Amino acid sequence: MFKKNIEINKFKNININDPFFDSLKNSCQEFENWFAKKSDDEAYLMKDEEGLIQAFLYIKEEKGEVGDVKPPLPKDQYLKVGTFKINPHGTKLGERFIKKIFDNALSKGIKKIYVTIFPDHQELIQLLEKFGFEKYGHKKTKNGVEDVLLKQIDKISNEVELDYPIINLNRKQYLIGIYPAYHTRLFPDSILHNEDAKIIDDVSHTNSIQKIYICRMKNVEYLKRGDALVIYRTKDEKGSAWYRSVATSLCVVQEVKNKHEFDSLDHFLEYCLPLSVFSEQELKEYYKTWGKLVTIKMTYNAALHNRIIMKQLVEKIGLNKDDYWGFRSITEDQFRHIAKLGGVDESFIVN
Repeated sequence: MFKKNIEINKFKNININDPFFDSLKNSCQEFENWFAKKSDDEAYLMKDEEGLIQAFLYIKEEKGEVGDVKPPLPKDQYLKVGTFKINPHGTKLGERFIKKIFDNALSKGIKKIYVTIFPDHQELIQLLEKFGFEKYGHKKTKNGVEDVLLKQIDKISNEVELDYPIINLNRKQYLIGIYPAYHTRLFPDSILHNEDAKIIDDVSHTNSIQKIYICRMKNVEYLKRGDALVIYRTKDEKGSAWYRSVATSLCVVQEVKNKHEFDSLDHFLEYCLPLSVFSEQELKEYYKTWGKLVTIKMTYNAALHNRIIMKQLVEKIGLNKDDYWGFRSITEDQFRHIAKLGGVDESFIVN
């Protein structure tokens, strides 16, 4: 089991003798010297309950031409993924760290990310390619030849996963309400004290880029792939919806399935469990007792840095207070206004 948080720590405080680093030492003769030189730099890591490292990510911002790869990357601003290693456990941990890479790029306004990776790391390469990284070239090192993968965030393919984290408003836009108990588990936003305030730490093991939410609200079955969603956490028990309900996140629909599209309970569980916030027992209960049941698979593209309460959604965005707030359509202008008021860089929303 993992500890809850991704942590940030300086290299000098990270145990290089942790077994996690053995494969990196074996594949790179200079790894220990490189690690020592980075003494005051910071890296992301996750440990298990015994304190052993299970994931490690080092990224840095670069400006100018990148001349040590072939062909050279032209003069620009880049986010370089210097070291990225995951011990796979079937928990979507790789996605979680890829989201961390995109969160950093998003917060810095960087549109190009590159990774150097040995070609035998096929699972990680396939995961990166799923979210828009493409083979660009190669880099020769003392330890062999690494592939160079490049993600151009402003390159639009009109495919939900490949375009991530870009939100393309070429379809419809909606607001969808989620009860606090479920919202906290689906979008557990927690800011690290030593991190840029705009970068969100994901504190749930299941908090990957892809999410599955299950509901039975009216009209949700009409959602289509590519529709953009504003996630709206309904009020808690501490006050009225006017001040306690809040828009928190922006997502894009990948797939919508109705109950009849699952030929069995096992098929339903197999589909939902890896990405859903609901327990197996909850899923079984919903499948057996709900006549109408809709699964919404979506990408988690951005958390709103400034949360927008219902009062603001009515008075500043122009939503009708008397309409149903569980699931409702909104206009492209309203979606853009919510994103802007929430502090999301406008360049990450296109049409």
